Amino acid sequence: MRVSTTLDQLHSLAKGNKWMQLFATFNRIMLAAGFFIAGSVKIMGERFASGLSSNQPMGHYLEALHHTGYYYTFIGILQVAAAILLLIPRTRLLGALIYFPIILNICILAYAVRFEGTRITTLMAFANLYLLGWDYDRLKFILPFKQKNSYTTQPEIRSNKFPLVFFGGVFATIAAVIVINQFIYDIRPGNSLMECNNGCTGNAKPEACKVFCDCVHNLGKPMDSCLAQYDKVPVKTIQPSGTGNPKHSR
Repeated sequence: MRVSTTLDQLHSLAKGNKWMQLFATFNRIMLAAGFFIAGSVKIMGERFASGLSSNQPMGHYLEALHHTGYYYTFIGILQVAAAILLLIPRTRLLGALIYFPIILNICILAYAVRFEGTRITTLMAFANLYLLGWDYDRLKFILPFKQKNSYTTQPEIRSNKFPLVFFGGVFATIAAVIVINQFIYDIRPGNSLMECNNGCTGNAKPEACKVFCDCVHNLGKPMDSCLAQYDKVPVKTIQPSGTGNPKHSR
């Protein structure tokens, strides 16, 4: 069986399922709300996440972006346009296509600066991918699969059965994103000095962590130099009583 045929059948089953239709609608509304708010702030000329210190790595970026003039407004217009197009049935695919490169860029940026919003931006990117997959029948002709017949489509199979396996995978994906982001970095700058310092309690190098927080939030140095300073400090070892083997504190 060809890959295209298998995908056609899976897509037909998904499009005919009431619960997956509701999930697609839910994703459109939530994604549209996120971009409409963020884009409106930019169009009005206000700095997005204005409460975030300009010394914080993401704050550095947003502060600089805010001063790019009409480029900043242009991003806002694209975000609002994508949000509106997502909510209109005839233009939902165009909205999803505009939305994806923007949210993918935001997601990679969040990971690059170790922003606390990595979880939500990752889930937004996955939700956008789901919407692109929802319109696979309109996108498949640009994919590198040999099409059996460009003018025939699989008939939709109507079903009200709850897709337990699919939604189990959704919840497993959400859990994986949360857990992975919890342990992917040994240190994060946090959104404030207090939040950064609070994270030092369970850190393997608590004193070095506090120096890192001060370096980022008070001194306003680039995160790479603050991380380099943090990495130079070795992890303290604990000498257990009665043994000669040192044990790492982490």
